[in-house]
Amino acid sequence: MTGTEPGSVGLVETRLVRLFTEAEPLRLASGRTVGPVDVAYETYGTLAPDGGNVVVICHALTGDAHAAGWHPGDKAPGWWDNLIGPGKPLDTDRFFVVSSNLLGGCKGTTGPSSVNPATGYVYGLDFPLLAIEDFVEVHRALLRHLGIGRVLCVLGGSMGGMQALEWSLRYPDELAHAAIVAASSRLTAQNIAFSAVARRAIMEDPNFHGGQYVEAGAGPDVGLSIARMMAHITYLSEDAFTEKFGRSPQHPERRPGFGIDFAVESYLDHQAEVFLDRFDALSYLYLTRVMDYFDPFAVHPLPVRARPVRYLVLSFDSDWRFSTEHSRRIVRHLEAARYPVTFRDIPSPWGHDSFLLVIDRYHATLRAWFDRALEVGT
Repeated sequence: MTGTEPGSVGLVETRLVRLFTEAEPLRLASGRTVGPVDVAYETYGTLAPDGGNVVVICHALTGDAHAAGWHPGDKAPGWWDNLIGPGKPLDTDRFFVVSSNLLGGCKGTTGPSSVNPATGYVYGLDFPLLAIEDFVEVHRALLRHLGIGRVLCVLGGSMGGMQALEWSLRYPDELAHAAIVAASSRLTAQNIAFSAVARRAIMEDPNFHGGQYVEAGAGPDVGLSIARMMAHITYLSEDAFTEKFGRSPQHPERRPGFGIDFAVESYLDHQAEVFLDRFDALSYLYLTRVMDYFDPFAVHPLPVRARPVRYLVLSFDSDWRFSTEHSRRIVRHLEAARYPVTFRDIPSPWGHDSFLLVIDRYHATLRAWFDRALEVGT
């Protein structure tokens, strides 16, 4: 693929900007500071003269700034390429899209695998704990750098939806619309448990070395692989696993043992292997912990507003990681404050990962809602 296909934003470049320095660091929700803070980001489309067509993308746990288009040599486009581009639901002939790697990530933006200027070594576990609001502060700083004020919409799926929700509640005058897809406003005990086991697998790996594995020369690959495999189980529904794999054997001849005997085992093993090449164990620890503590309706009052943010909340009926009830809880809180909310529970057999896929009703809903958002304006 060359990036010249119809509907593609084409070849794109991930840019890097320093938004905070050692002299003027970012103050976190915890009261601690971090600086410098570099941020990786991409933009698609053209900014309108009045600045009224800006849509900010917030990515999920293991995402990055590369949401659409192609980098030279890529085997696949950005992770939300099916949604973003000319003629697509987020039409870059009409919208100016900003996508960045969040604070604590490992794809260009400062995080626990960055070098601590105070020591000259990787931060490791000396990196401060983060909160969703810290991600929002960095997103806002990027917009200031780009000369953008009030935005038309903030859109996010999964943990990205948490960021969109936090932004809309903390700074409602800075955005006109928020689209929250397959997200949660408060994790259940089950969700926290999944992440706890994943973190334990990483931290108990002999190559974790107290978080200083870069200096040790070998990382916690086994622990991170197990964490990713377990996460992938939660991203698909049982029906999706059945349709994709059933009980298909991995080998033509039956070879009972403790190796990879079934196709689903091979799939999970592959997902773990490719994940090691693109993600860092420290970021996995920090970002999953952020989600555990997210509970915005416990801290944000919801006053009646003359000009409230307009919300779109979407869930998928087969998603058991962030089930429809998670989205309904968001809707109940917003409607109780008389905020305008459109809610849809989209039929899909694919589970939590549905928010990344081309599902006709899902994309049609987003297209119609973005069209209406542009009509209403900022």
